[in-house]
Amino acid sequence: MTIDTKDLLNSILASFDRMTYIKSEDIPGIDLYMDQVTTFMDERLKKSARNHGEDKLMTKTMINNYTKNNVIPPPDRKKYNKEHILILIMVYYFKSILQINDIKDLMDPIIKKFFDNSNGFAIEDVYDEIFSDMDEDISKVRDDVAAQYQDAMTKFEDAPDADKDYLKLYAFVCKLGCDVFLRKLLIEKIVDSLREQSEAENVKSGKAKDKNNKYDVSVEKKSKKQ
Repeated sequence: MTIDTKDLLNSILASFDRMTYIKSEDIPGIDLYMDQVTTFMDERLKKSARNHGEDKLMTKTMINNYTKNNVIPPPDRKKYNKEHILILIMVYYFKSILQINDIKDLMDPIIKKFFDNSNGFAIEDVYDEIFSDMDEDISKVRDDVAAQYQDAMTKFEDAPDADKDYLKLYAFVCKLGCDVFLRKLLIEKIVDSLREQSEAENVKSGKAKDKNNKYDVSVEKKSKKQ
């Protein structure tokens, strides 16, 4: 199998150069209906889609599911404001690597403290700070990917010539996969730690969650009796 790995790498690196993100000032300052939200997300994030023009990055079903599971605040009379969209964008980047319960636990403190907080630090401030280094972060990942490619190309020098190109490419994929796995594992560990801390605080304050992730009021009642 003959593979032009250099052309493939150049294509991958070029995709980094085309990668964009949504700046908070680019989000409409007016409330949007669901169709307008999904259209906006698709138009602004389409370059990150695997199949341009085919993949829906954010569907009505997804948004309704996030609302149902309290991942995002409910819309106001079926309309989503700028803060809703900022939260949806952050959720978008998590949804491919984390389960919905993990996303909820990660976003809960952000929403509770900063959503609709007109008198202080707000969601937009959080968003702008997170994305302030995005261009630099993308550049670092780009350089790291190039380095992992160069390392993978030194592998399997003794393999049969007919299989060498594929095996080198496979080594490259394995390196990228290991990196993704370890980073995902780290994120999950952090989320688990945050969840345990939150549950400990709830128990201390007389609130605990049942198996359905709902607060068990019986714990609060017992604490009052004691």
